[in-house]
Amino acid sequence: MVIVPVGANPVKVAAMRGLGSEVIEHGRDFDEAREYCAALATQRGYRRIHSGNEPLLIAGVATLTLEILERQPEIDVLIGPVGGGSGMAGACIVRRALRPGLELIAVQAAAAPAAYRSWKARALLEDKMETAAEGLATRVAFELPQRILWEGLDDFVLASEGELLGATRLMIETTKTLVEPAGAASLAAALKLRDRLQGRRVALVCSGGNISPSQLRAVLA
Repeated sequence: MVIVPVGANPVKVAAMRGLGSEVIEHGRDFDEAREYCAALATQRGYRRIHSGNEPLLIAGVATLTLEILERQPEIDVLIGPVGGGSGMAGACIVRRALRPGLELIAVQAAAAPAAYRSWKARALLEDKMETAAEGLATRVAFELPQRILWEGLDDFVLASEGELLGATRLMIETTKTLVEPAGAASLAAALKLRDRLQGRRVALVCSGGNISPSQLRAVLA
């Protein structure tokens, strides 16, 4: 069973249903859906898989960084998006084990900066959630990913809605990758940091290719 917000990206919902999942729509955003999921799991005795505070999830997504280093061992910098933070938490674990010199930079939407502000403050904070980038749309920071990020992340930047849309358009036009705004967040961060990254070998994590027709129209408008 998967719980998603009402009006969630229909492409993602269709993909989950196509894989055989029961999809329930509830709440106005990711966090309301997550809170409902927790309550439903308690009520029915289900095993709930948290979107961030789940060691096995972090271990699973950490294989992404492992595969990058296996294929491109010479990279200097890895930039990845943060919603809940499990992906970049996994990157921190892999870096510590295999490549201590690898620089890790995270990016989040400026319109949903809870994880960014929590990383800066070294405390779990809640903030607004006004981004259209669904993969970055969280109002609260998650404890387990944050504790790993506090120890292992080198830098964290914010991207505006305009920067996310611009990066999405650029990726679609130049790489022919039908990416959603959350998936283009790493490129948005790289463009902000272009002077600092000059001459370095950079890997961008593109995690999110489920752009909806309405999002695509906004990007190409």
